[in-house]
Amino acid sequence: MVLVAVIASLLLSLLLFVITATDVVGLLSHASDYFAAPIEDRKVLKIEMVAHTVGAIDGFLLATILLIFALGLYELFISDIDEAKKSGQSAKVLVINSLDDLKSKLAKVILMILVVTFFEVSLSMSFTSALDLVYFSLGILMVSLALYFGSKSSH
Repeated sequence: MVLVAVIASLLLSLLLFVITATDVVGLLSHASDYFAAPIEDRKVLKIEMVAHTVGAIDGFLLATILLIFALGLYELFISDIDEAKKSGQSAKVLVINSLDDLKSKLAKVILMILVVTFFEVSLSMSFTSALDLVYFSLGILMVSLALYFGSKSSH
């Protein structure tokens, strides 16, 4: 049963990598629209391009989560990944020793997705009152604290 989960996660990860890469190619093909646009339209196009770029980062991060999950399940329940252990520091993310280790690695990547999504949403926000700015500032504070405590947990 675990092997089915591993294969399904690997296939979903591959699919998401391909879909996101296709979106990036589409974004790059529309880059000339920005340069050809009148100066007054460039601000809107720039915000849209940055939002699509952030969306692509989200796609790649989610594909990475699926990959880490699949390889972590494989290593925990089926067999060690010898290549990950031999390659030293570069493949340290692939070495999973327990379920807590897998959860910790996944939590860090999910936190990065939340940070990127927060940034993506903030690009299209419009502030109508001072309270909106206060809420936005509190959101930034919470994201900063999450990143701070997330980095402290690894030390």
